[in-house]
Amino acid sequence: MALTLDQLNAASTGDAARLLDGLYEHSPWIAQAALAQRPFRSLAHLKHAMARIVADAGRDAQLALIRAHPELAGKAMVSKTLTAESTNEQGKAGLTDCTPEEFARIQELNASYNAKFGFPFILAVRGPRGTGLAKKEIIDTFARRLDNPADFELAECLRNIHRIAEIRLNDKFGVEPALGNLVWDWQEALSEFSDPEFKEKGQLTVTYLTDAHRAAAALIAKNMKDSGFDEVRIDAVGNVVGKYKANPHPSPPPKGEGVRTLLTGSHYDTVRNGGKYDGRLGIFTPMACVRELARQGRRLPFDFEVIGFAEEEGQRYKATFLGSGALIGGFNAAWLDQKDADGITMREAMRHAGLPATLEAIAALKRNPADYLGFVEVHIEQGPVLDEVDLPLGIVTSINGGVRYLCEVVGMASHAGTTPMNRRRDAASAVAELALYLEKRAAKDGDSVGTIGIWTVPGGSTNVVPGRCQFTLDMRAPNNAQRDALTRDVLAELQAICERRGVHHTVEETMRAAAAPSAPEWQRRWEQAVDALGVPLYRMPSGAGHDAMKLHEVMPQAMLFVRGQNSGISHNPLESSTSDDMQLAVVAFQLLLDNLAKEIHS
Repeated sequence: MALTLDQLNAASTGDAARLLDGLYEHSPWIAQAALAQRPFRSLAHLKHAMARIVADAGRDAQLALIRAHPELAGKAMVSKTLTAESTNEQGKAGLTDCTPEEFARIQELNASYNAKFGFPFILAVRGPRGTGLAKKEIIDTFARRLDNPADFELAECLRNIHRIAEIRLNDKFGVEPALGNLVWDWQEALSEFSDPEFKEKGQLTVTYLTDAHRAAAALIAKNMKDSGFDEVRIDAVGNVVGKYKANPHPSPPPKGEGVRTLLTGSHYDTVRNGGKYDGRLGIFTPMACVRELARQGRRLPFDFEVIGFAEEEGQRYKATFLGSGALIGGFNAAWLDQKDADGITMREAMRHAGLPATLEAIAALKRNPADYLGFVEVHIEQGPVLDEVDLPLGIVTSINGGVRYLCEVVGMASHAGTTPMNRRRDAASAVAELALYLEKRAAKDGDSVGTIGIWTVPGGSTNVVPGRCQFTLDMRAPNNAQRDALTRDVLAELQAICERRGVHHTVEETMRAAAAPSAPEWQRRWEQAVDALGVPLYRMPSGAGHDAMKLHEVMPQAMLFVRGQNSGISHNPLESSTSDDMQLAVVAFQLLLDNLAKEIHS
């Protein structure tokens, strides 16, 4: 019979500890220490409490915890001395049925890993959905993580141990993240579509209005219809628009009292060789909410509009935020004449996709902000912060403002062997000095960031002092004043470096985006929903740009972040999240909708 939270909270300390036995391999002290924090408001509360016990225990205790775990397909499995929990997990992953070649490879990796790190490799082999990883995925992950630095790998082992404990806890309580699994499966199905040259390599790339992009849109539209949306359409720029109406057959409202709409969504295009969750999680999470509302026959006192934005990444054409920008009248007419790498204009691509490709049709997409309550967006974090604080959800306080520059330093090319060090006008060294300054100056703010992402020496040669160096600058901060202060200091330092080194420079601004602070009332609504889950509130800025930045220009907005795995990596095939964290995101969204309905009714 499944355990309940009420039972756990009411049990004596000894009985409660026995109920939680086996969550952490041969390490009952973790659950025992966490029990001091009873009563637990939710399983998420208990999971976080145990994770923080481990975080605060110190390195020796953490190493002992890692070493308490068996090797994958190791001696304990062969001798059948694994715990029942580990036997179940390794069996579900097929590790008890390896081919001789697979077994030999795992033993080789075990030996190399132990020699490098001094502790066994830990992987939650039941995976992010809890159903088990394929052996190839396990072996590939093992080999990849051998290259990690020691401290990073220790932390990764602990994160996987917490995931193992989470799955075991679900088993004890008979909990299945059904809605999280649904969102997971939708994203897996969508990831089958990829642009041809990438699909054949097993990579995910979906760029604007390619065949893969149009197939993705069609599947999203089908899922919306199957989920119970009242209206589903693909608009003039390729956005997939679904509406769940307050009343599908309304009588005319009293004069001046029309039903307003809550808007949500994110993008379904990807970067090249990207991940499955960037953007798409923000489409499927609210879609799961609508599915449950429709299944229950429930209506909200407002229309609920979910949009899969067709373009946000700017990969095929230089038209970033095209999908969400069209909703605020921000479509640039010049974009229609832009050409992709194959010489196909956007106008031609639109016509090929069956879209009207006229400015009149695109202009008609502009929304009237007065019709909307606001915009909310769910997004995978795309960073390591939530992973490091052992939290599944984060409340976004602001989307960072950013500015980008294309720069060049011009010195004097000269012979690398005959030019003394104190006579050089080395353009690349000037940029190197700036890069180190940028690193220190951004870190001084704590939450500013600065990057030189492209750095080239045109016509460079091994034996020539660089005479030119072209580079980019990308600087971001949670508010415009902080961003502008960082920019002033970095550009002033560039000037000073060039004067001191006797070189010249040029700077061209290529992008400027204002910070988008969350609307206080909408941030509060996310906080209220997350708090009701028993999850500690964690507030954080977003370093990445999102569609919410565009909607922020015309209506209040706020975002919810969902923890990513693999240290939160994004724009990368390793981008991942668990169905348990997705479940919490769906439930948080449901709570936001319910609470908003109560506000409107009150």
